[in-house]
Amino acid sequence: MSFKSLFRGRDAAGRVSVRGMEGRHSHLNGRTRSNIVAPEGAASDSQLESIQQSRWVNLPPELLLDVIQRLESSQTLWPARRHVVSCASVCRSWRRITKEVVKTPEECGRLTFPISLKQPGPREAPIQCFIRRDRATSTYCLYLGLTPALLGENGKLLLAARKVRRATSTEFVISLVTDDFSRASNTYIGKLRSNFLGTKFIIFDSQPPIDIAVQSNSRSNRRIHSKQVSPRVPAGNYNIATISYELNVLRTRGPRRMQCTMYSIPTAAILEGGVASTPTAFPQSLEEQHSLLSSPSPKSKLPLMDAGSSSLSVAPGSGQGIREPLLLKNKSPRWHEQLQCWCLNFRGRVTVASVKNFQLVASVKPSHNLSLAEQEKVILQFGKIGKDIFTMDYRYPLSAFQAFAICLSSFDTKPACE
Repeated sequence: MSFKSLFRGRDAAGRVSVRGMEGRHSHLNGRTRSNIVAPEGAASDSQLESIQQSRWVNLPPELLLDVIQRLESSQTLWPARRHVVSCASVCRSWRRITKEVVKTPEECGRLTFPISLKQPGPREAPIQCFIRRDRATSTYCLYLGLTPALLGENGKLLLAARKVRRATSTEFVISLVTDDFSRASNTYIGKLRSNFLGTKFIIFDSQPPIDIAVQSNSRSNRRIHSKQVSPRVPAGNYNIATISYELNVLRTRGPRRMQCTMYSIPTAAILEGGVASTPTAFPQSLEEQHSLLSSPSPKSKLPLMDAGSSSLSVAPGSGQGIREPLLLKNKSPRWHEQLQCWCLNFRGRVTVASVKNFQLVASVKPSHNLSLAEQEKVILQFGKIGKDIFTMDYRYPLSAFQAFAICLSSFDTKPACE
């Protein structure tokens, strides 16, 4: 029996065909809606719902589990992997079993639901992505694809960002779609903000990290579009990381030097036995987001950025000695005498020389006893392969959203750094 036949059925009169695998994807919570095709004179909506519920809910759990496990193991690449997402749209029991079967990117190395973009990547082989820049619209699209040639066909769009220039800063607004960058939208993920010189950047997340008590911009909590009726409205912006580029006005210090302070990731996450926080779902409402802050953890608080100031400050009682943020630094290139340029080994993933190219590794203290191999492991690499095409490969403990935001900082103009 073919896979599609498992998800098609007709009622007793043979009038209705339910195709659970052909739904449109909803970026809110990773669910899809099944398209119900019915000719004139077909059953009413309530009848269709009862028919669908009785058909799918009554499927034996053992059989359902086996079907989803087989599908999940066979459909490993997009666009075929959308069938796995569609299984979670049939009903609650299907969604529960699908979530149990589908592992996080850290465990399986695959991106499935939208929340996967907020979860840490795999520990071993990195997830390979591409970034396409559109100069005309100042937008940047992150794709999961085998080759850049497939970006417009079979490449899976993960995230999109739009560059917005302001009087004293530059912002990159990050969304799940390419046509809606409003902060009142369901698809809003976060943003990246720079200072006037383009030497310091702050990554803001639309939701607070797990098990971390943070405060957000108080004014942003009230910025809700009057016409917004969606159940998930971002409650604010939470500072989860800062990116600093070293000043190099006279261009005497060689290539760019950068350092990332990941406040939402402790240094212990990369040590033996360490675990990075892994969100399992997007908050569905303002009340749910505020409830995440109702029981603050005594361990730490993230640095805050006030709405009217560009300086960073640490919240009192942050307990930095207990929770030390992870530091990432760019891997130092070596000077190639024959080519007369600075070089890094990108293992064939980067083909065009550019000041934007970089590799990030962990920067830890000797007391952490991190092996040399772990210290040299590239957590994020970014490089140019065409006029407006770049590669982005990331791994644990970074998520796709965090890696994308870091790479966006490389696109901004930095007259004081190069």
